[in-house]
Amino acid sequence: MIEGEDLELFARSVRQAAEAQSGPALDAALEAIGWEDALVDDRRAAVSTLFEVQGSANATSSALDAVLLHALGLRAQATAILLPALGECRPPGALDGTHLTVAGVATAAMAGRATAVVVAATEGKQAAITVPTASLAVRDVRGIDPALGLVEVGGDLVASGSEPVSGWDDAVALGQLALGHELVGASRRMLDLAREHALDRIQFGRPIATFQAVRHRLADTLVAVEMAEAMLDAAWLDGSPLTASMAKAVAGRSARTASRHCQQVLAGIGFTTEHPFHLSARRVLVLDQLLGSSKVLTKRLGDELLRTRQLPPLLPL
Repeated sequence: MIEGEDLELFARSVRQAAEAQSGPALDAALEAIGWEDALVDDRRAAVSTLFEVQGSANATSSALDAVLLHALGLRAQATAILLPALGECRPPGALDGTHLTVAGVATAAMAGRATAVVVAATEGKQAAITVPTASLAVRDVRGIDPALGLVEVGGDLVASGSEPVSGWDDAVALGQLALGHELVGASRRMLDLAREHALDRIQFGRPIATFQAVRHRLADTLVAVEMAEAMLDAAWLDGSPLTASMAKAVAGRSARTASRHCQQVLAGIGFTTEHPFHLSARRVLVLDQLLGSSKVLTKRLGDELLRTRQLPPLLPL
């Protein structure tokens, strides 16, 4: 476990790396720092530190691939991993004998990797199949946040070999926590931008930060962000896939609340590409969809409550 001065040094190094670069350059910087070693030694410190800074800086990296592969007990250096389709958290592959059907998305890391891991459902179990990326049909996902570099991946191919895995739910849970921290980082960035604007913008001879309506929106945003962070803390302590999905859902909903309120505070300037707000607003809409959207995860939790007629255990406080 990373503690004390070591944790402070690690966090400062990750912050400097993520704020200064993105994409392959950030991957190289994280490798130099030893971020993947930290992921093995103290996954909470490694995940929460990097992804919150990554969300705040609007940076990209292959860290989500590493998180999922690490949780599955697979090496991350030379391969990518296929993610479920947007909004979903089911395995992105289906295996019938040796016939593998693939439908999902992947991070920009796939472009630089010769192979990709596809987790597929087969006969009520999961198996990991490593396939050449050249055998997959890949299409850029431009959409609302092309800078994130997501690609849509599909294909029908013959699986030459598979490896049984039992940790898909745990891998998804760790990925959801990572994305939750990234959503919190982006939400805090939007709040900072709105707060700075409210202090600087003069209307009727005084800063708009003195207006009650503006202060209410900023306060509501802060409450939403702090609630998401508290839920993430509880999910780390509880350690179950259920609370991880709850934390991801809360973080996604809170990020949308932050985006809506901060846009209102920023008003017209927030709609322009000259102002950095749109970068975070775009990013949270896509991050909310990865590994289960807030709406899908909330509905699944409700369906499970109706099915079992039991409330989940109280979270650690």
